Amino acid sequence: MQSEQLAENSTATSETSGVKYGERAIAEGELITFPNPRVGRRYNVNVTLPEFTCKCPFSGYPDFATIHITYVPDERVVELKALKLYINSYRDRYISHEESVNQILDDFVAACDPLEVHIKGDFSPRGNVHTVIEVTHKK
Repeated sequence: MQSEQLAENSTATSETSGVKYGERAIAEGELITFPNPRVGRRYNVNVTLPEFTCKCPFSGYPDFATIHITYVPDERVVELKALKLYINSYRDRYISHEESVNQILDDFVAACDPLEVHIKGDFSPRGNVHTVIEVTHKK
C-alpha cells in the first residue's frame, strides 16, 4: 500500500513540475522515415493535420491552420507519429504563414526526398483575412 502511494505521488510530482512528456517528445521530434514498401510504383500519400498552430512574428497572436500534405514517395516514406510531433513543434514559434509552409516543405524534402510533394497551409481567418499558402516540389 505504501509503495503504491509513493509511486502515485512521484508520478503526480513529475507531471506537475518541469517539462511534460509530450512537450519533451515534441521538442525532440524530428521527421523519421522508413523504406517505401512499393518503390517504383507511383502512388499518392495524403495527410491532413488540422491542428497546426504557430505565432504571428509581429503581434504574437496565435495562428491556426490545417496543413495538407500530398506526396509521391520515392525510396522513403514519412512516419506519421513523427510528422505529428514535428508539426506540433511549430506551436510556440514566431513565424509567418509563408515561412512556416515553406519550412515544412524544405524539412519534408530533406527527410524523405519524395518524387513530388505539395503542401497547403489553410490558415483560419483572423481580422477578416483568410490566407492559403501552397508550395510544391518535384524531382
